[in-house]
Amino acid sequence: MRRSFLLLFFLTISHLLVAQQGTLTGKITDKKTSEGAIGATVLVTGTVQAAPVEIDGTYVLKLAAGTYTITVQSVGYKPLTFPGITIRADQSTTLNGALEENAQALNEVVVTGQKQTGTEVAMIQDLKKAEVVVSGMSNDQIVKTLDRDAAEVVKRIPGVTVQSNNFIVIRGLAERYNTVMLNDALTPSAEVDTRSFSFDILPSSVIDRVLIFKSGSPELPGEMGGGVVKVFTKNSVLENATSLSVSGWARSSTTFQNNYQVSPGRGSDWLGYDGGTRQLPEGTPAQVSTADQPTFRNEWLPQRITARPDLRVSLGLSRKFEIGKVYLSNVTSVSYSNTHEQNNITRNRYLIERDPATNLPVQQYAYNDERSLTGTRLGIIHNWQARLNDRNRLEFRNFLNQYGTDEVTHRTGQTLDQGFDRDDYALHYQSRTIYSGQLQGSHDLGAGEHTNVTWAAGYNYVYKDEPDYSRYRSQRITALPGETTRPFLVVVPPDGNPYDASRFFSNLKENTYMASGQWERRFAGRDTTKENAFKLRAGFYTEQKERDFQNRYFSYVIGNPSTFYRDQARANRLLTLPINQIFAPENLDPRTGFVLDEGTSPKDRYSAENTLVAGYLGGVAPLSDRLSLSGGVRVEYNRKYLQNGDPQDTAYLERRVIPMPSLNATFNFNQRSLLRLGSSVTVNRPEFREVANYPYFDYNSNAIITGNKNLKTATIYNADLRYEFYPTRSEMLSVGVFYKYFKDAIEQTTQSVSTEQMYLTYQNADHAYDVGVELEARKSLLELTQNPVLQRFSLVLNASLIKSRVKLADNATNNNFALTDRALQGQSPYVVNAGLFYQDEERKWQVSAQYNVVGQRIQFVGDKQFNYSVIEMPRNVIDLAVTKGIGKHLQVKAGIQDLLNQKVRQLYDFDRNGKIGRNERGAFGEYRRGNYSTLGLTYNF
Repeated sequence: MRRSFLLLFFLTISHLLVAQQGTLTGKITDKKTSEGAIGATVLVTGTVQAAPVEIDGTYVLKLAAGTYTITVQSVGYKPLTFPGITIRADQSTTLNGALEENAQALNEVVVTGQKQTGTEVAMIQDLKKAEVVVSGMSNDQIVKTLDRDAAEVVKRIPGVTVQSNNFIVIRGLAERYNTVMLNDALTPSAEVDTRSFSFDILPSSVIDRVLIFKSGSPELPGEMGGGVVKVFTKNSVLENATSLSVSGWARSSTTFQNNYQVSPGRGSDWLGYDGGTRQLPEGTPAQVSTADQPTFRNEWLPQRITARPDLRVSLGLSRKFEIGKVYLSNVTSVSYSNTHEQNNITRNRYLIERDPATNLPVQQYAYNDERSLTGTRLGIIHNWQARLNDRNRLEFRNFLNQYGTDEVTHRTGQTLDQGFDRDDYALHYQSRTIYSGQLQGSHDLGAGEHTNVTWAAGYNYVYKDEPDYSRYRSQRITALPGETTRPFLVVVPPDGNPYDASRFFSNLKENTYMASGQWERRFAGRDTTKENAFKLRAGFYTEQKERDFQNRYFSYVIGNPSTFYRDQARANRLLTLPINQIFAPENLDPRTGFVLDEGTSPKDRYSAENTLVAGYLGGVAPLSDRLSLSGGVRVEYNRKYLQNGDPQDTAYLERRVIPMPSLNATFNFNQRSLLRLGSSVTVNRPEFREVANYPYFDYNSNAIITGNKNLKTATIYNADLRYEFYPTRSEMLSVGVFYKYFKDAIEQTTQSVSTEQMYLTYQNADHAYDVGVELEARKSLLELTQNPVLQRFSLVLNASLIKSRVKLADNATNNNFALTDRALQGQSPYVVNAGLFYQDEERKWQVSAQYNVVGQRIQFVGDKQFNYSVIEMPRNVIDLAVTKGIGKHLQVKAGIQDLLNQKVRQLYDFDRNGKIGRNERGAFGEYRRGNYSTLGLTYNF
């Protein structure tokens, strides 16, 4: 399949090398002064093809042969439109124009209508006008790729990487350091162990644009380290439209394989939630005892099926209405996906001690995990906008996502230090329900509309259900050469634990209520346009979050060991029964068989709440045609409280008031280039899970995760400097440097224990710093070549070089860590993203090739006694896509993701120097994801 698609891709490129091109040239002047209209833009109406007007008024725009409508526009002037301009191959067409001053511009430029924010031109202009250091991606660029969700979209943005396919890392800072907003409201998180918004729940088809603010300002949330990610869903409507997209996807290592694993079927799984059959049996007592035994489903093994191709369906509706003078628009999107992925994962653990004969670390276990993951997602976006008049606008946005995953792991291999063969299974189903709704308003007040008031109210709901997570171990003594192979025995412990013959149940409910408001007053500056006005802003944000979490786990244990082993033959016969028979009702007996033992402790549940109240005062001062300052101060009060179910355990309580000043400066060298400087103080607060003192067993990584109620809020000092150059309205080049200093930085680290399982927790580092360089380029080849086909290509390139160091306090706890002077956990020293795009509007072709690589990054920080650090290795990823329009309504898209299919490699740092050398090959985890190919249709009604 890979070879077939490569042939199609290169044949497509060859076919495109037939187009011819001409030139549109001329001079644009000011009608009153007859001088060149510098700053004006000549563009092909409805596209991103544009050329700037030079100082003397001249311009050059190279176009393919055809007939176009040309628009000339500039701030403060009436736009000029020239329909029916014919461009002939290898010829020059002259088009001159004189711009007339817009009378309304003497007071203020007022544009009435729907601003289209998802285009590449709009994105570039927004970045240029921004008051802070910001990067972004528009819907125009998203649709040229095969990116399926927001996680894949954001990794194309400078300084951004993705972990676990859904959590983002900005400027080398782990996901917990990044704040995410959906349509200007803080997003909910369905992850009980990780502080972050799970980006994979948001399909790319509903995204209008993504902006990442990398320097602070009073209007932005004060909790940020790497940046604030703002994801905007589509909302504005130009015309009524209906679109339907259907695509099939095939993964080379999964699709049509007849050994794909799924949990025993459930009727509602195809909708992304459990219908109730996996829940605790009705009537289960609050505390299970020997005398009161519930009856659980006796299901421990998966079904084997043939994996079907993945299915993705999206229906989009856009409608506009006019009721009197009120303009209403609605954007509705319904998306559904059913996906499959199966991997063979090598998992190993090495001990700190070394083999005297080889001087290599002693290997504790060597496992192979056959892991199948089925994902089902149903997403609904329902957004309304009401423009009451030119001064007042209301928006009502709704996002609902139901996501269910069925994960089956079959683990085989050897526990080498104990001399056992292993044959284990884990069945893990979970579902997440997320709803986010916001009502927002924007109002221009006063005769001159110099005052603007915006407000918002929102509600988030999260429900995470993890029903009947079953796992068991079976083992046998490893046979020596010449010995007879023994049968596997199911491990039934004398006391319950989360690993052996256990069933785990948990659920999380979270409600968040929020409100915000901002008042902005504009004062006359150098002229009366909004861009050059002095601005004073005051605002507030308040949020109340309440969470309730609880889990229970049970294990089958031997009821009475003395009587159970009295008949050794019977005991061996029971323990060698197939897993689906061993715990049958006839074998459940407190004297001679097994009983269900509950291991739940009061610490396995907690209630928590967080109150955040923020107020800010800021402003913008355009001091001259070149220099503009913005900034102010934000003050946040935060109260976090968490109490687990053990009344003897001290509750976590932190209350802090933190002032956070910021200052940003922009110096414009000319119309096309500028320099930005930003500085700010921000914070990073512990999450509920990070201070909840209860253990969670992660079967896949064989790790137990525990919180730390002694965590403190981290303070971060930020500085940014960036140069930006805009050759045209749709192009940009930028290079920047940044520096961050952390006080009490929060990281996830290991704990020294001698068990087979690794223990992970959270801690504060004394201080840390993060410094880096970022480069971004969005450039068309239009002006670089005379070849008419090459001129339709554009290049997107961004790269980051980052260095960070962490310094732990000199105390007994931290002295246990192997690396006390190292990089931040999760930080990559470099990130490179590149994309080559071809777009032929006339023939309706789009072709793209994209590349991504991320440098080594520490996944787990090791200690001196039992755990080496684990480092994730670079992986080169290439994606190819071809889209062809057929007629007025139909589009066909084909593509392949992860063309190289390089291994995901997580290696142990045996040298303990924070990086992997040539001779370090011990794998913590290693597998291939497989090429991912697609063929899909989109029909626009």
